[in-house]
Amino acid sequence: MSTSGLNSFITGLTPPPVVTLEQYNGWQLRWKSLVFRPAELKTEGLLTVGILVYLIFWLWGSAANTSKAKRWIAKHLPLYQKQFSKPAHKNGLTEDGYTDFFNFSTGRKNIVSLHTVFTLRPRHDLVQYLFQVGKTLIDLNYRPVDDLQLDFKLSPGAVADNFVFAVVAKDELPTAKTDRWDLTFTKTSENPSLPPNLSVMSEFADITENILQKSLGTFNLAQVLQDPKIVPYFRSLSITDQPRERPLVPIAAEDREKHVILSLRAPDASHAEDTLPLVAAVFQLIDALHKVSLRPETKNKLKKTREELDKTIKEEAEKEKKEEANDAKAAAKRKAFEERISKLSAADQKKEMEKERKRLLRKSQGKVVRK
Repeated sequence: MSTSGLNSFITGLTPPPVVTLEQYNGWQLRWKSLVFRPAELKTEGLLTVGILVYLIFWLWGSAANTSKAKRWIAKHLPLYQKQFSKPAHKNGLTEDGYTDFFNFSTGRKNIVSLHTVFTLRPRHDLVQYLFQVGKTLIDLNYRPVDDLQLDFKLSPGAVADNFVFAVVAKDELPTAKTDRWDLTFTKTSENPSLPPNLSVMSEFADITENILQKSLGTFNLAQVLQDPKIVPYFRSLSITDQPRERPLVPIAAEDREKHVILSLRAPDASHAEDTLPLVAAVFQLIDALHKVSLRPETKNKLKKTREELDKTIKEEAEKEKKEEANDAKAAAKRKAFEERISKLSAADQKKEMEKERKRLLRKSQGKVVRK
């Protein structure tokens, strides 16, 4: 490359000089040949402010969520330590991002394990948080909360019978059955022994009477739920032998699990101890569940419901499996057809395609006639 060509190439790569306007009436800083004029950097200034706001929101939100979860665990850990031989992981609360926190407890009579799960609002993410706020203004049924779930997996024999029962806050009823498949087994009703803000979701009245009205020894669930301190946090308390989501195949008897699930709105760090009496009462409830004694006719109805459900799920699984096999067979047949005609001439391909079109048309007409 010649010298002139090289100079032209370098000139092309060199950025144009910065033009500094001399007619500037705003505030500026000057040091030798360097000049700083804030009024000419409005866009950059706005971007910087936006980034700073986002970072401040992230720092505040992540700290607020972590504090809320850790403070609650700290206030309830002495109770866990009394109840479990292994109340928590040796490294403490497990964090998954800035919204999800977990604790695992095990080693107690009547309880295989307890999963304490926090699913908090995305306070660390300004965009997500504003989206949630905006959605609440559009969708009246959308109410984001700081969710706290205590999922007690019961030991075999802790509850003699298979049933679904729950006490649910009335403002949770619109979404209760959509969020929890197991609650679709139940019917919703009022109960005079409960506060007016709570409803019962139960399969049969016999179950409700046993848990709320009949004696469970010294424990009285209805009395526990009368405590006004828990009203801001209580969402639901359920006893269930069914999974939260509808299974794709029937669950074998030896694989069926029974759970007691306490769902709360996670309290602020300053009120973390407010839910302590309720959590302590759940342990008493679990120890008293073996005293639930249902009538024979209720047991028969519960058994029939589950047998019919297993039959339906099995039929649907077999139907889906058959459809998948038919789809795979059709796909293989189609692939073989395409490979065969790809070897033919253009005229023969056209004839084969027309024959295939007529065959499919006759097949579809036959289906319509049979219907």
